[in-house]
Formats: sequence, C-alpha cells, structure tokens
Amino acid sequence: MKQSKIIDDGKKVINTELKGIRKLSSTINKNFDKAVKALAKVKGRVIITGVGKSGHIASKISSTMSSTGTPSQYCSPTDMSHGDLGVISKKDALVVISNSGNSNELTNLLNFAKKYSISIIGISSNSESDLIKASNISLIIPNAAEACSIGLAPTTSTTMALIIGDAICVSLMKMKK
Repeated sequence: MKQSKIIDDGKKVINTELKGIRKLSSTINKNFDKAVKALAKVKGRVIITGVGKSGHIASKISSTMSSTGTPSQYCSPTDMSHGDLGVISKKDALVVISNSGNSNELTNLLNFAKKYSISIIGISSNSESDLIKASNISLIIPNAAEACSIGLAPTTSTTMALIIGDAICVSLMKMKK
C-alpha cells in the first residue's frame, strides 16, 4: 500500500469521527445537567460499566472521574452478573455505556439496580433501548457513521462516549470545586 493511500485513509478516519463529534454537542442538554447534579450528590461511588469496547471506555472514564475527585470504580457487567453485583451499594450510582443499549450482559445489572432503587445514568445511541428505558437519566449519543471501512467496528461511537464521559468528569469536578 502506498504512503499516500495510508495517509488518506488516516485522514478519512479522523474526518468521519469529527463529523460525529460535531453532532455530539446536542447531548449537552437538561439531561446532561441532571446527570452531573445527580452524580455530585452520590454518597458512595459511581460505578461505571459497559460491554466490549464500551467497557474500555467506561474504565477510562472511571479513572478520570476518580482522579478529578469523585470516587469511582469500573466493573464489568459480565462479572457483576456472575457474583460481583455485591460491589454495588444503595449509596452508589451507575453509569452504563452501551451503543445499542440492548446487550444481554446488562440485563442482570439493570434488574438489580431497579430492585434496589439504584440510580442509573444510561449512555446510548438507541433511545428505545432496554438501557435507556431502565435509566433514571439518559444521555443519547447521536447516530453517526463508524470510521471503519465496513461501518461496524466501534470507532466514532466510542469516541463520542469517551467525550461525553470527559465532559461529565470535568463538569462534575468544577461543580464540586
């Protein structure tokens, strides 16, 4: 493959993701305000989770949240479904990231949170998803083209989820001074 083709491909990925990011500011609305205010009131920890690539993003957001002054922990929803739901207390809040919002791995977690009245902030591009229906506060990521050549690998969607997470962390840090 020629150098010019590789460079063009790299630029195309960046431009595709930038188009998605430009749409993202629409998610900074009253629900974003509610999410930040709710997280500022959490007496326990903010448990952040997601499946697959969303899980990697959740882990990074959790790390940023902890380093900016809000106790946070990442835990895999699969692990929680297999005995680790005890990591969550009634003083905690959940931030759940899922592009589709319908991952089977989230079912036990969402049911547990509902049963014990644990607040859920859902981040998804699917406003009709099980996650968003179960959430107390929902942040809808706009639909945008994924940057991979076949349009399936999570690229733009994970970038947008990461940016929303960073926006939450920084806003929360400023709110809590």
